[in-house]
Amino acid sequence: MPLLVLAFGAEALPAAVVVFIVEMLLHFSVGLYMLNPRTSLWRMLRMPIVLASLAGLAVNISGLPLPGWLLEAMHMLGGVCIPLMLFALGVRLLEIDFSDWRTGMLGALLCPLSGLVIALPLMWLLPLNALQAAVLLVFAALPPAVLNYLVAEQYKLAPQKVASLVLIGNLGSLVVMPLTLAAAFTWVYAPL
Repeated sequence: MPLLVLAFGAEALPAAVVVFIVEMLLHFSVGLYMLNPRTSLWRMLRMPIVLASLAGLAVNISGLPLPGWLLEAMHMLGGVCIPLMLFALGVRLLEIDFSDWRTGMLGALLCPLSGLVIALPLMWLLPLNALQAAVLLVFAALPPAVLNYLVAEQYKLAPQKVASLVLIGNLGSLVVMPLTLAAAFTWVYAPL
């Protein structure tokens, strides 16, 4: 979200939040089902990110104002989450022997490519304005999330391979993201 706000300004934040919520709900429903088809719907609904997303949507739709102290506390907790995930990944990276570099390279290519293959048709099928389409395009090209490593660690599904995929995928984003932003500004979103 900070990248989208930096690129397109604060007016991109609502679209970025919606795309993020959809991605998180898919990650913790369809994604968990893919990892373990026996995962119960009840377990998926109890995930903190799902509960937080549903609570946030309910508060937003209801128009219920939240007290400032609660907003500040949530902002502080949210601000600590990404560094903690990066720390957990960093600990795992100390153990990487880079024998899985091929998996990482494949992820660095396929992650943004698969995201763009899905996003491009959606950009024309959904009634999106130029800013929303640009947000979707950039979000689709993002590298593999650190969150994938944490899920792989929790389910004991090749966390070292996933750590390699996340590391090399994020290094690959140093090439992919400038190209995607250039495409977004050239063909999708051309501010006056």
